[in-house]
Amino acid sequence: MDEISGRPTALLRRRHLKVATQAGPRCFQLVRHVDVSGVSGTGVVAEGVEWSDGTVTLHWGGRYPTTTVWQDGIDALLTIHGHNGATTIRWLSR
Repeated sequence: MDEISGRPTALLRRRHLKVATQAGPRCFQLVRHVDVSGVSGTGVVAEGVEWSDGTVTLHWGGRYPTTTVWQDGIDALLTIHGHNGATTIRWLSR
């Protein structure tokens, strides 16, 4: 039994984290070239971070700021928000 969580030790050993493939997080901007939906406008519409395990967090500013987590990474994010190339990622320098 684990003293901190109170869970059986065997359960704790089964849980694994993804292995980091990069040297730290990378920041980016989500840039909309064409506003397909007519809602967000064009230019930089959100800011994000790609974490070393590939997970992405995306922050939408504005009147109702929202932060979302994309466990499946950049490709999943662009599948939803990329609008077939109308929106792209701009990687920022470290």
